[in-house]
Formats: sequence, structure tokens, C-alpha cells
Amino acid sequence: MVMENQASNEGSALRILDATKSFPAPDNVARNVALNATTLSVAAGEFISIIGPSGCGKSTLLRLIAGLDVPDSGELWVGNDRITGPSAERGLVFQDPNLFPWLTVSRNIQSGLVARGLLQRKRPEVDEFIRLVGLEKFAHAYPHHLSGGMAQRTALARALINHPRVLLLDEPLGALDAFTRMRMQDEVLRLWQARRTTMLLVTHDIDEAIYMADRIVVMTPHPGRVERTITVSLDRPRQRNSPEFLRLRGEILDLLHLTGNAGESANGKSGKNGLLEPEPAAQSL
Repeated sequence: MVMENQASNEGSALRILDATKSFPAPDNVARNVALNATTLSVAAGEFISIIGPSGCGKSTLLRLIAGLDVPDSGELWVGNDRITGPSAERGLVFQDPNLFPWLTVSRNIQSGLVARGLLQRKRPEVDEFIRLVGLEKFAHAYPHHLSGGMAQRTALARALINHPRVLLLDEPLGALDAFTRMRMQDEVLRLWQARRTTMLLVTHDIDEAIYMADRIVVMTPHPGRVERTITVSLDRPRQRNSPEFLRLRGEILDLLHLTGNAGESANGKSGKNGLLEPEPAAQSL
């Protein structure tokens, strides 16, 4: 199978060196600094979760890694290659699956291969990836026939079929209900463990970060930079109600000053299930 053949060498190391990114301010005079002198190293095949208050530059960081934006200063590297633009070796999955509504599940998954002129050579992989995400019975269904979880599995397969060495996940489970979200967390972990693609997950859910990641990167309020990295040394598969899980959850909530029901951080406050809820006036970058 595809996943078995690729499992040993799918991921690639990632280095971010003093990356800074700003955007024009509303007055068109000053610059709004979204990301400030951010440095981070990620090992090949590692699973990283990125948390922080709304507007701290988490999505901006993913866009820089994807090559969709260019840093004002600093460098980003995948393996020995400097990031200078988009590449199929760096996949990006958003909160919205962004499926083509006029294409079936099968054709959505193969759309990247079509764009790269690789469909004829890699057509057998399409069925493999449909099976990989458990959508064999929905291969010919259209997006409006799918549940939220099925749509996200389609988006994951569409990204993974390009064999990215780094997969960037920008809150891909944020719009799902709690039960589907937990099932999809296990689904993403299963894909990661099978393929060992390097994964970076942006999330506002502290429990999700602990449950999924090897390390958790905590970012400062705007302008964002890496404040701290926390190693999650819990055995897999993890139990959400284990004493060790709850202890680590408490430590992170304390670090973010979110331990009280009314406790507030600089840009956000705690909500149900350890979510970082943005203030009404805050906007994500």
C-alpha cells in the first residue's frame, strides 16, 4: 500500500530562523507586525501543536512555511532547501475543507495530481488514498452529500496524495462538533503514525494540543513569537482523563493564566474544555 511504502521517509525537518512578517496598517503608513523574530526547529516526522491567543500570528507562520507569503526578514528551510515559494512538498489544510462542489470525492482528491500533470502516472494512488481515509463508499459522492468529518477527510487525502514532507493544519477540526472532532483527532493521528509526515497543527483547543502533539509551541500575544515549547512525554495512545494528561493541562492553563473561570490572558480568555476564546474585538491573522 502507499502508506506502507512511504512510512519510513515521508517527513522532513523544518527550520525557522528569526522570521518576521508585517502587513500594512489601516492608515497605510505604519506596519502591523504579525510575527516577530520567530525561531523554531522541528524534527523530521515530529508532530507539533501551536497554540496562542487570537491574532498572534499562528496562521501567518503556516502561510510562511507553505510559501504563500514571504517573510520581511529571516529564513525558513525544509530539510536542506530554503523556502522561496509554494511546493507540493508542503501541504496546507484549512478549517474549511475548500472542496470543489462540482467534483466528486474521488475527483477532489485527484485535483492536485491533475494540476501537476501527474494523474495518468499516479491514478492507482487515488483509490489507495480514498481507502486510507475510509471513504470507499463515498468515492462518487459530491461535497454536499458529506458530513463535516467526511469533507475534512477528503481534504486530508487531497493534501496527502501529493506526499508532502510537511503537512500544515490550520485549525482543520475547529468547525466540527465535539464528538466528530475527537474521532477526527484519532484519524489524523492514524495517518501521521502510518506516514510519519512532519505535521504542524494550529489549534485553540489545549486538550487537542496535548492529545496529538509531541511538542506544544506556545506563542506570545500580538506581535507573535515563540514564548515556550513544552514536550508532551505521555505514552500513546493517550487517555484524555489520565492524571498525567490532566496535570499537563493544568500546567499549560496556568502558564497561559487561564486557570480561573473568569481568568483572562492578554488577548483571550478560557472557555469550555480548555479552549482559547478570542475577545470579540480580536481578529486572527
